[in-house]
This record gives sequence, C-alpha cells and structure tokens, in this order.
Amino acid sequence: MKRLDTGTEMDGFRVGDCIHSGGMADIYRVHYANGAPDPGFPMVMKVPKMTAGDGAENLIGFEVEHRLLQVLTGPMVPRFVAAGDLARLPYLVMEYVEGQTLERWIPELGSDQPLASVEDIARLGAATARALHGLHQQDACHLDLKPANVMIRPNGQAVLLDFGLSWHAHYPDLLAEEFRKAVGSPAWIAPEQIVGVRGDPRSDIFALGVMLYQLATGRLPFGAPRTQGGLRQRMWADPRPPRALRPELPKWLQEVILRCLEPEADQRYPSAAHLAFDLSHPQQVQITELGERLRGAGFLEHARRWLRAAGKHYQPSPLPTRRISEVPIVMVAVPHTDVSDETLFTLRQAVGRSLGARPGARLACVTVVSPGDISTTDSEHSEVRVHQRLQEMLRRWAQPLDVAAHQVSFHVLEDVDVARALLRYAEHNQVSLIVMGAATHGLQLQRFLATVPIRVAMDAPCSIILVKAQRPYLLGTDPEG
Repeated sequence: MKRLDTGTEMDGFRVGDCIHSGGMADIYRVHYANGAPDPGFPMVMKVPKMTAGDGAENLIGFEVEHRLLQVLTGPMVPRFVAAGDLARLPYLVMEYVEGQTLERWIPELGSDQPLASVEDIARLGAATARALHGLHQQDACHLDLKPANVMIRPNGQAVLLDFGLSWHAHYPDLLAEEFRKAVGSPAWIAPEQIVGVRGDPRSDIFALGVMLYQLATGRLPFGAPRTQGGLRQRMWADPRPPRALRPELPKWLQEVILRCLEPEADQRYPSAAHLAFDLSHPQQVQITELGERLRGAGFLEHARRWLRAAGKHYQPSPLPTRRISEVPIVMVAVPHTDVSDETLFTLRQAVGRSLGARPGARLACVTVVSPGDISTTDSEHSEVRVHQRLQEMLRRWAQPLDVAAHQVSFHVLEDVDVARALLRYAEHNQVSLIVMGAATHGLQLQRFLATVPIRVAMDAPCSIILVKAQRPYLLGTDPEG
C-alpha cells in the first residue's frame, strides 16, 4: 500500500503530513474534513503496512489494537476516535499524544549526550509504572514495552502506545492463535514470553526494568539478540550490574532495576504499583544483595539456572486484576496526637488481619503533621526533628505486627488538611486498601475532626476499612503484652 498523499479525504477525515513511518504502520496527522469541530485534542491516523513483503502480524496487530483501544480507558492510553473498513482501507484514528518518548533520555551509542540523572530515571520509571498499573487494572498487558512505545506528556504523565502485540483477558488472543514463536521486541521481551506465556503483568515489569537499565547505563542489559538461542539466554543469565558500569549510581536504584530483571517472574515486583512505590520513595527501598552486587553470578550459578530453566514448565498467569488484588498496597493512617491506646491497638489488629490475608502485600504507615507544628527557629521542633520523632513513633506502632512476609515503609506527610493529605497519598501511590480509625484525629476535637474519616471514605480511590476503637480485653491479648 502506497503512502497517503497530503490532503487526501477519507471517511470524513483530511489526511495531513506523515509524522512517522515504522516497520508496521505509517502515522499521519488528520483533521475532520467536513468542518466538524475536532474532539478537543489533536488526532492522528495510523495505517498498517500491508504490502506483499509485510508479515501477517501487521494485519493481526491492527485488529488487536483496534479492539483494545475501544475498551481501554484512562490517561495511560490514547483516546480512540474511529476505525476504517478492513476490506477497503484499515486505519485507526486516535488522540495525538503531545510529548517525547523515553528514547529522548537514552543516549545513542557514540553520542555525547549525557546519561539520565538518578532523579530523571526515578521520575520517568515511576510514571511508566503507574501507566502500566492502570493498564493491568483493566486485565490487559502491553507485552511490547520499549522506549519508543512510552510517551511522556509535558506534565510528566506517561502514555503507552502501540497495542498491536498486547493481550486482554476478556478477548481472544489472536497473536497466540496465529504464531507459535515468541512475539515481542527482542531486546525487551521477558523470559516467559520466549516460551509463549502471554498475559503475565510481570512481563511488562521486566520490560520496564530493561528500559530503566538503558536509562541508567546507556546500554541494553541483554544486548539485541536475533536468534531464539540468544533470546533464551535471559532465562538464566544475569546482566552486568548497573553500578559496575556507572559507580555513582545509588544502591537502591540497582536494587530496583535488578529486581525487575529477575529471570523468574515470582522474584520480580508483584505489581507495577509496587515498582512505582519504590521509585517514588527511594529512601524506603530495602537494600539486599542485588543492590550491593558489582559482578554477575558465577559459572556454577548460571549452570544451575540453565538446568532449572531447561526443565521448567511455565504456567499461565492469573488475571492481572486478581494478581493486583492478592498483593495490594495497604495504607494505615496512624494519628500521633491526642489518641487513645485503644485506637492504636484496634488499628494494629485490623492491619494485622488485612496483611495476614494477603501475603506479599506492602504496608505503608502514614501520619500527618501540620506545618504549623514545625518551627524554623526551635531545633527541637525543626522539620528534621519532627519527622524523625514521628517516623520513630510509626516504627514503634508497627513493631508488634508480623511483617516478615511484607515490605513496610513509614511516611510523614505535611498538610493542614489531614483528609486531603491521605487522599493524595493514596491516589499517588496506587493504594488498594486504606485502614484508619472511624474518628481518630483528636479525641477532644472529635466532633469537628470526625469528618476526616468520612471525607476519606467518600473520596477514597480504593477500598477503605474504618475501625472503631475497642478496649484490648474485648479483642484478646495485646501483641505488646
């Protein structure tokens, strides 16, 4: 199919300049031709390449993207406008996303472009992880994530592009039905995809780990393999640790990157929300051997992994939404002034029950302090000292909990409006469950501040458990003894 001429009119659209020509499609700017007002955002038309030399995956990818763009919603995907007749001229009209792809921050080999800063890596990675989480919440996986397919808007929000190789739990997987080989971009494809397992959201986490590695080092962790044998090596091989290539990188960032790149999906982040959390709160990342590592695994370890991978039978993943629900981020709002022991005890009991039913969940302990309680002249009430005291209070509160199977972090928020601070934190960090007292912020002012839990309950972006304080002897023995 030849390229469309500028000015061509088709189904009420006027075709503009071709702004991108890729291996699978051409993309043109378009406007309505009949004088109808545009939908409030710029539009592009994506036309798949369908010449004799193009593969069948181009047409199948068009059908997949057509289907998914109609059902996916949210700021992480372009808005769908229209589609053309497959028998006459297949095309997709969608929102043109303003911004730059992640390729902008990855230097080309031999160029003088500096590597991305740690702050940029964390910011870009967290934005992409949040976009992935929004996609996974709709029971879809991208499965072709790479720098060219992630657009960063001017406001810092990430948008995912090109869903031609994607998967959705509620629709037939046309690519799996048509092809028996690995489907995806070789440099970023996850180990389980190589053996034909599609639909695991942790495959997207692996691909994001590859991109984080690129941002941090300017290199691909596994090169750009062109053979099946080259692809399979990532099922047991380690990439060179980022800090061996760039010593100034912090240990926490290497910890995050290498955890994303674990060959076994169960060893990666359990959800993109957990990954976004660590990238947004680097001071809370728990450093293990991964962060300390300066060299890859030795020969014997690689041999052991090779033997295990050779005999491994990969199982289909649970639905993305089910996996997210099994490993939520749980936030508990812990008051720090004028609060009874009964309230603190009951909160701890409720959190313990919530974590016990969800192995692998992350617990975020949060308290809110008013900026008016912080002094710029009194060292004992300085911001640093106040935050230190409140973090220590949160640690003491959480100490009796059994958190061996969970990651726990402690956060002090500053805001005069407690409800607003809690809601912002929950939304920004993809919290799945909030636990808080039914009326916990100030016993003497309860009739004024009882609106805090009510406001949070009304506007929370997730489930919420409101706990009514009870005396310990009514509930059992206090874990603190």
